[in-house]
Amino acid sequence: MSIKLQVLVVDDSALMRRLIGELLESDPGIEVVGTARDGMEAVEKVLELRPDVVTMDVEMPRMNGLDALSQIMQRFPVPVVMLTGLTEAEVALEAMERGAVDFVLKPSGTISMDLHEIRDELVHKVKLARLANLRKLSSPVLPAPSVPSYGRRRVRSKHPAVVIGASTGGPRAVESVLAALPGDLPAPVLIVQHMPPGFTRSFAQRLDQRSALAVKEAEGGEALEPGNAFVAPGDFHLRVQAAGSAGRVKLEQSPPVNGVRPAVDVTMKDVAEVYGRGAVGVVLTGMGADGAQGAQHIRAAGGIVIAQDQESCVVFGMPRAVIRAGAADRVLPLEDIPAAIVQALAKNREVQP
Repeated sequence: MSIKLQVLVVDDSALMRRLIGELLESDPGIEVVGTARDGMEAVEKVLELRPDVVTMDVEMPRMNGLDALSQIMQRFPVPVVMLTGLTEAEVALEAMERGAVDFVLKPSGTISMDLHEIRDELVHKVKLARLANLRKLSSPVLPAPSVPSYGRRRVRSKHPAVVIGASTGGPRAVESVLAALPGDLPAPVLIVQHMPPGFTRSFAQRLDQRSALAVKEAEGGEALEPGNAFVAPGDFHLRVQAAGSAGRVKLEQSPPVNGVRPAVDVTMKDVAEVYGRGAVGVVLTGMGADGAQGAQHIRAAGGIVIAQDQESCVVFGMPRAVIRAGAADRVLPLEDIPAAIVQALAKNREVQP
């Protein structure tokens, strides 16, 4: 008989605690071992019950979910999945920075009577949370060493582009990479982070504040200019069309790929076709295999693929799929990836003083 996944449910609403518990226990592999009414009680229950995973509400009396999360990660690290509202994008991103594995949106606010709509997503993310690298979740993200500016050097090359794909654990990893890249990077950066609609704009704004690159949520029709980074909007595939000397953004809502939209594979395939050997693919932490096929397209086109190593990943799913497909040119810890991107862009180009 298999051991059930033990979950602590934290919410200030008795109704929500009951509904969340019922949804979780509708899966035979999950057992709710306790509940808590606020952040302070959540910390106490974590220390007492030692659950496998915690689901955590955000707005609660005495101690909110963010503060409780910080204390839990400091005192007894355990995977935490946040439950947030549609208007709490900044809170969700802050939670992941503090160590949350992931977040699930309540369909209709604090008291969601239609919580059953997210049953499958909630169960999936709670089960996935158990696989997370707790050491990486509980440790602060240290900025990667900054890569020197290109200065006055002139670059002549096939027009290059960088694609970064990530999922679980990705927001912190993407931020670490972008914060270390020089603002005069001679290529546009396309970022595909599995994230719902309404949250990618806040994610892009957060990255823009912490990176020398100009970062924004991608819009259809805009040119992919060097020194700029574009985040795929939630629920849209980020496509790339050839347009003169550079690519151009095309957003579309064709069916999900690998069960997700946006999908890394979709963007990587386009970048491989448009930029050829100038394409650089980077696959960071995340569950699943999204990015493996796209990485193979980039390598087949003569580009370079970098995968994050297992030790530095929160979840070693997407990079492992790339490596198993034989599509990774380099497998590196997170802190070495920014320099590797710059080195990859230097391939097949001439630099003149």
